[in-house]
Amino acid sequence: QVQLVESGGDSVQAGGSLRLSCAASGSPARDFCMAWFRQVEGKEREGVATIAGDGTTQYADSVKGRFIISKDNAQDAQIAMYLQMNSLKPEDTAMYYCAAERGAYCYGGLISAYYDSWGQGTKVTVSS
Repeated sequence: QVQLVESGGDSVQAGGSLRLSCAASGSPARDFCMAWFRQVEGKEREGVATIAGDGTTQYADSVKGRFIISKDNAQDAQIAMYLQMNSLKPEDTAMYYCAAERGAYCYGGLISAYYDSWGQGTKVTVSS
């Protein structure tokens, strides 16, 4: 497992942008499949995007064309992963979580049960 800490959540108007960051301690990001999930209270956790060790990405249909996931594979990188969120909508409001699973490929995709390391979350609120 790896220690993960998210940051960057905020309250924004619809149409605005935010950039979330995920700091990972212990191992370089290139050794992990990493992902962003989000959860609204009372609902199941939803996969947003994944990025594999080789940079291959996957996005949920609801965020394609608006969100961009990226990763810093440097050994001493302070921030391992980002989620650039553009054209935000009220339905993007949620707690956003960073997740990781050791391995070069994201075999589990957007399925939360595949990941064994999780951050505490960062809150994103989008108002209309």
